[in-house]
Amino acid sequence: MKITTFDPIIVTNHFEDVVSLFEALGFEKKHAPVTDLGDHKVRSFRMKHPEGYHVDVAESANVDRDISYIRMNVDNFDEAYQIFMDHGFTNPRGDGTIDSKSSKAASLISPTGFRMALVQHIKNHD
Repeated sequence: MKITTFDPIIVTNHFEDVVSLFEALGFEKKHAPVTDLGDHKVRSFRMKHPEGYHVDVAESANVDRDISYIRMNVDNFDEAYQIFMDHGFTNPRGDGTIDSKSSKAASLISPTGFRMALVQHIKNHD
């Protein structure tokens, strides 16, 4: 399994404020996906700093306070998922994943409480 991306993601109900903060720090919006979670959609921005740093900001009305995740993109979701499960992580959706035409993802919680957003991008999609 290869890790292809590793950076922070902030889930917030103060989307415009957080995006504005990172723009003031020199980050630029690079990608703006919308993810359908079934019961609601999540708008997000992938932002990049000129020095090569990245941060993702995702909007969710379902959070009272901001939640920070580490986003890790991999080339083999199932292998990475099993490694996390073997180390005591839990998936709040049971074993459910968030599947779209372009990715497979799951939010995972460590035994000590930090959160991972595990993602595999699907290369050949419509």
